[in-house]
Amino acid sequence: MMRKALSILLILSCSTALFAQKPRARDLGVPFPGRTGLLNAITDVKGVEVGHSTIISGTGKNVAGEGPVRTGVTAIFPRGKAKKFSPVYANWYSLNGNGEMTGTTWVTESGFLETPIMITNTNSVGVVRDAVLKWYVDTNWYGNEDWWYTYPLVAETYDGFLNDIYGFHVKEKHVREAIANAKTGKVTEGNVGGGTGMMCLGFKGGIGTASRMVYVAGKEYTVGVMVQSNFGSKRNFTVAGVPVGRELADTLNYKFNAPPNSRRKEGDGSIIVIVATDAPLLPHQLKRIAQRVPLGIGLVGGRGSNGSGDIFLAFSTANEGAFSRDQNTTAETIANDTITPLFEATVQSVEEAIINAMVAAETMEGINGNKAYGLPHDLLRQVLKKYNRLK
Repeated sequence: MMRKALSILLILSCSTALFAQKPRARDLGVPFPGRTGLLNAITDVKGVEVGHSTIISGTGKNVAGEGPVRTGVTAIFPRGKAKKFSPVYANWYSLNGNGEMTGTTWVTESGFLETPIMITNTNSVGVVRDAVLKWYVDTNWYGNEDWWYTYPLVAETYDGFLNDIYGFHVKEKHVREAIANAKTGKVTEGNVGGGTGMMCLGFKGGIGTASRMVYVAGKEYTVGVMVQSNFGSKRNFTVAGVPVGRELADTLNYKFNAPPNSRRKEGDGSIIVIVATDAPLLPHQLKRIAQRVPLGIGLVGGRGSNGSGDIFLAFSTANEGAFSRDQNTTAETIANDTITPLFEATVQSVEEAIINAMVAAETMEGINGNKAYGLPHDLLRQVLKKYNRLK
């Protein structure tokens, strides 16, 4: 009874935190270059919808199959659920491939992303993939086609430090919940959805987002980024060029009470990055966008460690009529000689999205009392001020 009562209190407190208005990195005075969209989120790209399902229960010693549970699912729809089957031009890139993003072989081969993007924990990729397929059938995603095939795109990062990851707590209902919750507008950050149990650069990590507005050949376009951030060493953690991790080296380090038996090394982990844009880019150009993501990760201290799965996907919501199974189509594209502002927007958005994830994330205790501490806002401001970088 005591454990159940603690679980209820934990869920209530986490729910209150999720829906409270949280400061973001810019609210703390962190200086970032570039001009953001209205929401400073991936949903600044018109039509993009994001939804989460967050699973938090239990405290204390880990009992496989019972918890504690700190995990979830996140869904991204490039053109929203109402569009149903509406493929977008897309491509992907991996900095270090110690991770998974299903469906990418066909994305590269065909040049199109035909499905929503789902993000979860490492051991739940299969159940999420299967649940999406069932959802397609139930909702007639392919519009009464009598024969179709598809490869759901599901990405992951590892949350086994805080979550009973071998308890397989993500179920079909959670996938459907994330899909049902997908909407435009503000994106909840931090300890939510697939990012619930994640850690980053020595502190608590999770979901983060940011956007940039740029002009290319006289036309204004939006680049939006969302990250599931679970990577990096504290010693490399950098904010606006300031070595915050070194300054806070002896502050709020991970608490290991009874860590899982693993070979996890400092710097191991993963990051999934999704880049959306309304700029008319073809698949080979979106590959170039995805290849710029590591530059933003490097600005905050990522090094592409051997044990890290750093996998990125970029898509364009332009050229809505470009996909056809049996007809020739035409598409607009940006000239390569004018594409650099989109590269810069990607790098800037990735950097800010990661810091937003860490600013939003709150201290979380998981299995066996293991604890990941939230980035202390006051200490962050003090360090930035010390280096004359507080805005």
